[in-house]
Amino acid sequence: MKVLIVGGTGMIGGHAAMHLKSLGHEVTLGARKPAAAGTPMASMPTIFGDYSQKTFTEKDLEPFDGIVFAAGQDIRHIPKGTDEHEFWRVMQIEGVPAFAKLAKRAGVRRFVQLGSYYHQVMPHLIDKVPYVRGRALADEGARALADADFNVTTLNPPSIVGAIPGVPARRYETLTAWAKGLRPEIPDYAPAGGTNYMSVRSLTEAIAGALERGVSGTPYLIGDANLTFRDFFQKIFDEVGSPRKLQELDKEHPLLPDAFIVPGRGKVLAYEPDPAQTKLLGYTRGDIDRAVAEVVAAVGG
Repeated sequence: MKVLIVGGTGMIGGHAAMHLKSLGHEVTLGARKPAAAGTPMASMPTIFGDYSQKTFTEKDLEPFDGIVFAAGQDIRHIPKGTDEHEFWRVMQIEGVPAFAKLAKRAGVRRFVQLGSYYHQVMPHLIDKVPYVRGRALADEGARALADADFNVTTLNPPSIVGAIPGVPARRYETLTAWAKGLRPEIPDYAPAGGTNYMSVRSLTEAIAGALERGVSGTPYLIGDANLTFRDFFQKIFDEVGSPRKLQELDKEHPLLPDAFIVPGRGKVLAYEPDPAQTKLLGYTRGDIDRAVAEVVAAVGG
């Protein structure tokens, strides 16, 4: 299958590109700028455009049998001073369905959108959190285009654990440096609460499954391990060989500010993916410890 990965120079898109290529797909990246030199994506064919500015054209998309949309923005990407409602309108609510519609007009047969888990696990947040509303409407808007000739699925994953050497991973770089004792100004605790975590390898397996076998019009809630923030941070400390043990405190943490905890500090966003859907998509579970080791190694562990 000829596949375009929009957002293909990023961490998730890059991993997806490598995995799909290993399966025999003919992969092209869609990006705003070239991949960083030295990364595996730097040698892959690339077309340049920005979905939010509508600079991709039907002609750009016509050669492809399938598109993986991995360019969606999350809550960490809002530029300072930007109106968040306008940002989500452009980047999610209108931007994603408009790009899916362009793909449909271009004759693309399969479209996999990478979304986020909040609106499926905690639908009450849709009317309370603009980011969650944006994700929900992007998901619904893209899937509304599904028909017999245009297979559209959405993968709604949790927090993703992964890195690619050469692609900035500041969060994990800081977490690893803290665990190694190189950031003594960061106190040894984690905020109360937790969430589901999933490795980028598992996610890319799910992407391939959705591209090849996904049931059109379906939103797939995917994931792996439910962990407290304390337990996840502790895995990084353990991986670098630190003897320090973190405690959980109900207070804001500099590496996980309250603004980034969408359900609210102290809440545990836990769920179990549907076993039948997990089997259909063909992704691995129980992969977090391996992924943590891989990330620590990638950022200099």
